[in-house]
Amino acid sequence: MEKTFPLDAVSKISIIIPTLNEATQIATTIQNAQTANGIEIIIVDGGSQDNTLECAQNLGVKVFFSPQPGRAAQMNFGATQATGDILLFLHADTQLPPHYDGLIRAALAQPGVMAGAFQLGIDSPEMSLRLVEKMVIVRSRFFQLPYGDQALFLTQETFKTCGGFPDLPIMEDFEFVRRLKPQGKIVLVPASVTTSARRWQKLGVFKTTIINQIIVLGYFLGVSPQQLRNWYRQQK
Repeated sequence: MEKTFPLDAVSKISIIIPTLNEATQIATTIQNAQTANGIEIIIVDGGSQDNTLECAQNLGVKVFFSPQPGRAAQMNFGATQATGDILLFLHADTQLPPHYDGLIRAALAQPGVMAGAFQLGIDSPEMSLRLVEKMVIVRSRFFQLPYGDQALFLTQETFKTCGGFPDLPIMEDFEFVRRLKPQGKIVLVPASVTTSARRWQKLGVFKTTIINQIIVLGYFLGVSPQQLRNWYRQQK
């Protein structure tokens, strides 16, 4: 797949953030993203019962309600509302690094690059999470399999050609990246996003890591995403 238009230092970036009851996180995430140039921020809410939407609206970003539930549907809908040449999919509890806009534009301007993501930083001093971060770097760099919490980015054109995120209740980011890989290189930007440690803190680092690996293995073995989603909810 070849890019049909050049990317440069002024290519607009549309940041798409799916939300569901993220009032404690969303303002910080938006304000952090607003430090860049040539961007728009799109919130797509999946039915929040807290004041997530009020927080977002107060910061002057675009806010939409998803016509369908689920993170994949929210992100796909956000892409239809985006006006940028570049799409950046950001989790509501994840902070982008300084100068992320330039890093993204430079990465996608490289020949043969179809998409990219950032290294993962976890907002906790716990040493076991440093190992998790290193494992993510290995998976992303050598297997070209970054996950959604690493802020995936790609051109609007590539996103449309690949058909967007698959309509899955879980593993939508994993499957999306797998579909992208044959089209070109997926790069890992030499800077880290910082994501909340809340999911590791809730169940513990070891248990969370094991659960994640079981889900990936189950998906490879053909277990339905809905079954995996149901099982995952039982573990929380």
